[in-house]
Amino acid sequence: MAPTVLVKGPFRFFFFSSDGGEPAHVHVRRDDKVAKFWLDPVRLERSGGFSRAEILDIRRIIEANREGLMESWNEYFFSHDS
Repeated sequence: MAPTVLVKGPFRFFFFSSDGGEPAHVHVRRDDKVAKFWLDPVRLERSGGFSRAEILDIRRIIEANREGLMESWNEYFFSHDS
């Protein structure tokens, strides 16, 4: 299961349900490309075939939405087990 937590332009931001054992992060997909970014602090973990310009755009989107992404992470991984 991979819940979508944000869609901006061509990018879909999501978590894998098995990600809870790792630090907070988000995966980003466009077409057949998938990148991974840590959320605290925001940094690229894996570029997944995106161009440098796309990575910069994605990073800006994550930084602008970081608080909401962190809330979604915490809600998904820490509140649905209760």
